[in-house]
Amino acid sequence: MKSEDLINQARRLSVAVTRSKSVGDYTQACEFLRTFAGPKSTFYEQVHCVMQAQTDYRTRTAGSVLLSFAEYIKAGLIEEITPERKAQLDVVSDLLDQANSLLSDTKVHPAAPAVLIGATLEEFLRTWVEKEGISLGNKKPTMDSYAKILRESDLIDKQDVKDITAWAGIRNDAAHGKWDKVENSEKISLMLQGVNLFLRKHGSE
Repeated sequence: MKSEDLINQARRLSVAVTRSKSVGDYTQACEFLRTFAGPKSTFYEQVHCVMQAQTDYRTRTAGSVLLSFAEYIKAGLIEEITPERKAQLDVVSDLLDQANSLLSDTKVHPAAPAVLIGATLEEFLRTWVEKEGISLGNKKPTMDSYAKILRESDLIDKQDVKDITAWAGIRNDAAHGKWDKVENSEKISLMLQGVNLFLRKHGSE
């Protein structure tokens, strides 16, 4: 979402939550700030911490924080995606396009695109973890490890972790020659669709 769109959306939500004072609008405000300001940002924390407060106070706080966030964006202070990160995402996109081409070729065993999809996802997770400055500690650099620490940092949800674990399993089956588990091209196609959706969801992180 572009900065101008974020500003307009923040202002719209500010008006809505202040006027209606409904739980629904307050929830939307929380989710908006969690997604675009970040789960660890002061903006999100200020709104989240008044969840149990009286309605008037809660809605006034949410409305005020949303307006502050709009001004923050307007001032150009929000972190934009870096050229380096964009280049990394472009490479990921190109690799998934290659996987799609392989999947469409009946002469190519589905294991080949499965390995490529898995490797591409792992690279995306690795660079994301590095960008966030998160340490793996004693964990080995695997998809499962990346998923766990991203979950611990509240950057992905439980369903994301389940999906990544399933995709990692398919990639490992393909990489270790367990052909009977990866011979179904429809299964690999669903994997590709799922990874694409995941990248669209988190590609701006």
